[in-house]
Amino acid sequence: MVPQEEREDRANAQSSQTPTNTKPTSYISALGLDVGSKRIGIAGCDRTGLIASGITTLHRTSFDRDVKVLEQIIQERDVEILVVGLPYSMDGSLGFQARHVQKFTKRITAILKLPVEYVDERLTSYQAEQMIIAEKRSPSRNKGLIDRKAAALILQQWLDIRRQKKVSD
Repeated sequence: MVPQEEREDRANAQSSQTPTNTKPTSYISALGLDVGSKRIGIAGCDRTGLIASGITTLHRTSFDRDVKVLEQIIQERDVEILVVGLPYSMDGSLGFQARHVQKFTKRITAILKLPVEYVDERLTSYQAEQMIIAEKRSPSRNKGLIDRKAAALILQQWLDIRRQKKVSD
């Protein structure tokens, strides 16, 4: 049996070795948004672009306040791109809510000066709600959590597509 100190020394020696043939990692800081008329679910990702997680839910009161809250989060997280869920209709067309989301997104990106990419968000709120139910929580009492989880699903979808494109290139 190897003594504890020797195991720690080996682990430290292994972690301090620099790999010689690694590619430089490209970092990303993206913010995922699930835009609704009452709330905006906000999600972020780790710098490697592997994992998206919910950050907060913005309870909408005014456009100016929405922008200020988003500006603060963008500055804190050094965000480079916005990923916005676009609620297509089940037949693939853009309905009233999708046009509303596009209008809001155009207004905020003009102020925030960030690029934006849209992701098809069909069924993300449903998936988020099912996750809440699986956690034995009440969906009706956790609307903000549903919005955060939906934003995380939107951002995760974008990150996965982005990663797949890099692999195929």
